[in-house]
Amino acid sequence: MNEDFHLYLDSADLTELKACLPHPVVHGVTTNPTLLLRAGVGRAALPDLLKRCIELGARQVQAQVYSSEVDGMLEDAHTLLPQFDSGQLVIKIPATRQGLDAGARLIAQGVPVTWTAVYAPEQAHFAAQLGAAYAAPYLGRLDDSGVNGLALIAQMQSLVARRAVPGASGASGTASTRLLVASVRSREAYLSLLGLGVGAITIPPRLFAELLDHPATLAAENGFLADARALP
Repeated sequence: MNEDFHLYLDSADLTELKACLPHPVVHGVTTNPTLLLRAGVGRAALPDLLKRCIELGARQVQAQVYSSEVDGMLEDAHTLLPQFDSGQLVIKIPATRQGLDAGARLIAQGVPVTWTAVYAPEQAHFAAQLGAAYAAPYLGRLDDSGVNGLALIAQMQSLVARRAVPGASGASGTASTRLLVASVRSREAYLSLLGLGVGAITIPPRLFAELLDHPATLAAENGFLADARALP
């Protein structure tokens, strides 16, 4: 299977996720505290949710720290990590000064890290410099702030593509830090990001259905099936 691109589902709602998983085009599932709150999933229930996603075929799952301080971030990460096989769990950390420090310590221990809430090119550069698995900018939120989100993400992509880091994908060997673009709200935005060559995108489950279930393809299939039934 080609692992050059990773598609994630951005949800903590198990009912939504079950409507999409298992499927071979999906690499994994991303969560954050906002998604957990929206889905009614508490901290204690998070490990079981992530394990269920893996049972449903997710190859990696991502969970975010709850603290804003280095020691607290590390404690959050080490509470979750022993419950998963090596490489299965990616720790998400906001790309703050403290977050960069905590994430670098985890990477030194062989833990895959996503720096999230990436709003500036230098943050993506730092993520690649430090060996992140992913750096996560938010396309929709960038656009909402009045910034040309695609142009800024293109700049970030050019920066992360210049660096190769050992084991950035959570596997052995050498791979580039991937941009993991979130806040993707439409098929058009998704296709534009593919055009930029980003390494990963996380999408809401509703968009997954729009991308996979093209009306013209379904109509053509129905026609073929009708003709198949009419064959002697």
